[in-house]
Amino acid sequence: MAKISKGILGAFSGKVGPVVGSSWRSIAYMKASPKKANKKSKRSAAQIANQQKFRFVSEWLVPFHPYVSIGFLNLSNVKSEINLAFSANFHRAVVGEYPDFSIDYSKVVVSKGELGGLTDPSVVLTDSNLLYVSWSDNPSQRVSYDDQLMLVVYCPELGIADGFVGGTKRADKECRFKFNQKMIGKALEVYVSVTSFNRKRIANSIYLGRIAP
Repeated sequence: MAKISKGILGAFSGKVGPVVGSSWRSIAYMKASPKKANKKSKRSAAQIANQQKFRFVSEWLVPFHPYVSIGFLNLSNVKSEINLAFSANFHRAVVGEYPDFSIDYSKVVVSKGELGGLTDPSVVLTDSNLLYVSWSDNPSQRVSYDDQLMLVVYCPELGIADGFVGGTKRADKECRFKFNQKMIGKALEVYVSVTSFNRKRIANSIYLGRIAP
């Protein structure tokens, strides 16, 4: 049974015959009712591989959720930030064939946008769990020096991420970050980006490389 919230001319939610009504972020949608799967039909090898690739990326992306939720915020008019991040990395960062999928960390996308990025960013490990990130000033860029830093540190071995958004400005040209002690002695993949103070603009993320143990 479907419900009409604003009278006969309004959007509806629920199932009416072969049509299903729903809404997301106050936008009304209609779509065909999904057909019942034929349980007797066997999935092809390609279908199984694609399903496992979806599962692989979904599980791998979980530690990045707090960061990609901001990193894809300005592109999420129809799809959610997580779905956009999933799609970007599904098509770009996954390598290998089923069942041997892996991630090319140099191609991982943590944020995507039109804001100017940092100039010549670099990272070094200065203590067992302390990263030093620096970048250059670029007077030719038409950006605000109040832009906020986003730093993401991921440990493939443990499947966990650490980092922050805000607290360090583009104008600072450096920052130090003490990451999760569980990551000490592990290989780390590091990403950096910047977002405007009001979060309305963001830069493409930059891969700073691997910190080897």
